[in-house]
Amino acid sequence: MIQLKSLFKYYSNKFVKTYVLQDINLQIQQGEFVTIMGPSGSGKSTLLHIIGMLDEPNDGEYHFFDQPVHKLNEKQRSELHKNYIGFVFQSYHLIDELTVYENLETPLLYQKVKTTERKSMIADILDRFQIVAKKDLFPNQLSGGHQQLVGIARAVIVNPKLILADEPTGNLNSAQGEEIMNLFKKLHQEGTTIIQVTHSEKNATYGSRIVHLLDGRVDRDVQVS
Repeated sequence: MIQLKSLFKYYSNKFVKTYVLQDINLQIQQGEFVTIMGPSGSGKSTLLHIIGMLDEPNDGEYHFFDQPVHKLNEKQRSELHKNYIGFVFQSYHLIDELTVYENLETPLLYQKVKTTERKSMIADILDRFQIVAKKDLFPNQLSGGHQQLVGIARAVIVNPKLILADEPTGNLNSAQGEEIMNLFKKLHQEGTTIIQVTHSEKNATYGSRIVHLLDGRVDRDVQVS
């Protein structure tokens, strides 16, 4: 499903290159639940953003379902992202001017889902995440935990083939965090591929494989179950 070959990401400042990722070689099969771990500054979020097509590498190859992402233009990458990927951001990325309902509706509008089906899908996800009472509120009227729940609900509403989650439980209390991880586990059992970035050893146990980054390189890649 995902193949990264000799991937580099760096920032240039006149004559100096600061490397964020160096020589990343990684294969992820469809149906895997992979955790990316490593100390702060090891390149975890950058790697996740490149896999999610929200950022580009400077060098190397990225194949997604046999599509050479590194050769696609921005519009083609955006189309792939829209059709296959749900992204859960650490900082929510909800649209402030839209209600919870409208935030959930946005990805369905992008996919041109018909009105009746849209309403049904939103009703289902509001119920599933127990946020029906919040549907007419704006993000700034929600607690951090509820904003994160809405962000996750928005990512899964389109039934993506791949969910990318950047510290998905970072702003939730332990009960909410466990609920979200159990939801990811269920989605994984139903066939969704999941890649999460986390500092939490506990959250890592929900996956089947842990990729450890250190100084922008893959330090270890271990199967855990």
